[in-house]
Amino acid sequence: MNYTVQAYLIYLPVAVAMTIWVARTLHHNGRVFLVQAFRGNEAMADSVNHLLVVGFYLINIGFITMALRYGDKPVDLQGMIEFLSTKLGVVLLVLGAMHFFNLFNFDKMRRKGLRPEATVAAGTPPPLPTLHR
Repeated sequence: MNYTVQAYLIYLPVAVAMTIWVARTLHHNGRVFLVQAFRGNEAMADSVNHLLVVGFYLINIGFITMALRYGDKPVDLQGMIEFLSTKLGVVLLVLGAMHFFNLFNFDKMRRKGLRPEATVAAGTPPPLPTLHR
């Protein structure tokens, strides 16, 4: 087996495991933000949280698999270590960016849910916007 195939056999499970760890962390800790954003509606918060995790998996695992073909292929052990370091480093940067993107959106949803004008009596539709001419 050549160094490229060995590197792929290490890269894929490690990168997917890192993605799963970040997704689980976001899912678990993001729930609090979403419950607050949806004013205690836990069913809605859990549903949105699950959908966000699915999207996170699709984007990141798609990136991980597409990134396989890019970069110089290793021809020796040192090259394989450098190859893995570069590939996993890029995956970590993308996961970090996605993590902060999700945190930003969670906080945005939470702030919107806390605004006084977001408070609407149960069963009453929100007021229509007024048009100014």
